[in-house]
Amino acid sequence: MRCATHPDVETSLSCGKCGKPICPKCLVQTPVGARCKECASLKRLPTYDVSTSHYMRAVGAGVGIALVCGFGWWALNLVLPFFLLRLVVAAGVGYAIGEVISLSVNRKRGVGLAIVSGLSATLSFAVANVFFARVAGLLYILLSLLVLAVVVVMAVNRFR
Repeated sequence: MRCATHPDVETSLSCGKCGKPICPKCLVQTPVGARCKECASLKRLPTYDVSTSHYMRAVGAGVGIALVCGFGWWALNLVLPFFLLRLVVAAGVGYAIGEVISLSVNRKRGVGLAIVSGLSATLSFAVANVFFARVAGLLYILLSLLVLAVVVVMAVNRFR
């Protein structure tokens, strides 16, 4: 017997529903046995089915929460001189950004939403640090990059 999709491949497998001969490359393992791709009817999970309107809502919510968190973070930076406390605040801001965007798109997930969340976290970091017009040393810049990494990771982590 030859595979219906790949006629050069000999096989002894067949679809459990329609009986069409399939090779191991065409095989889709389902809970009820081996099926061809047509009979398996692979569908995308609704959680990962993100439309353009979801992206528009995510961008709107992301920019809004990034500005709000950025100004709040800036005010806290004036009060909190300790770096460790800035890391904790960064983690909280990242979580808040990711959570608000996730709620705005009804808990959808996907790479595009993770990118929107990461860019919103970066915008929040930029708003919080744009008002610091002081001369920054190398150590301050490196620590600020660490804070940026923490806020982005926390925001993107909501969409994995």
